[in-house]
Amino acid sequence: MATESSESEEEGKITGGNQHLIVEDDLREMGKKAAWSVSSCKTGNGVSSLRDDNLETYWQSDGAQPHLVNIQFQKKVKLQLVVLYVDFKLDESYTPSKISIRAGDGFHNLKEIKTVELVKPTGWVYLSLSGNDPRETFVNTFMLQIVVLSNHLNGRDTHVRQIKVYGPRPNPIPHQPFQFTSREFITYSTLRSLDSGHCFSRAADCIIGLGSFSVQMSFGWDDTKIRKLPSVFK
Repeated sequence: MATESSESEEEGKITGGNQHLIVEDDLREMGKKAAWSVSSCKTGNGVSSLRDDNLETYWQSDGAQPHLVNIQFQKKVKLQLVVLYVDFKLDESYTPSKISIRAGDGFHNLKEIKTVELVKPTGWVYLSLSGNDPRETFVNTFMLQIVVLSNHLNGRDTHVRQIKVYGPRPNPIPHQPFQFTSREFITYSTLRSLDSGHCFSRAADCIIGLGSFSVQMSFGWDDTKIRKLPSVFK
């Protein structure tokens, strides 16, 4: 997930953090599709500070614990990863020490899916939503709630500087195990004959080099109908 990291995770405990936000190419940020709200905030340190891409600003709660961040979607979405930016060096007792993540259709039926303890975190902290079953790689939900249960040094209010929510990127090629991410490759993601009247007589393999890896696709075609591939595949 991150190539340069001081983060370590053991039995629901995370120490440190990542100085750079690095996520897998097959994930996309989903937060812009949601409505965000918080349980309380100080004037000038509201929910917008969680999404302004500025590490100098922060959401500050203003009330009794627990402190809540609510992320609601208009339709059910697949979510796989939550990433927080918190800074113990700057925020000290305002820094979350224990966080719960809940999911559901709405406030009425939220269920806890993960609880994690943060130990003096500074940087991006990655919270996977995958279940214990390796087949459970994401949650399918209308709503995600991030709950700050406690802070370091018994602090009351909390600071969170950024929150990102990621889900799996949809496959642009139905029924294929691989996917392209650039617009140019998606344009040429399928091969079709310009002569709809002919039928393919035998199978052949087409190897298309894609940078550091290759994708093998099997097609049937008549030798006389082989056409030159677009230059993007060269």
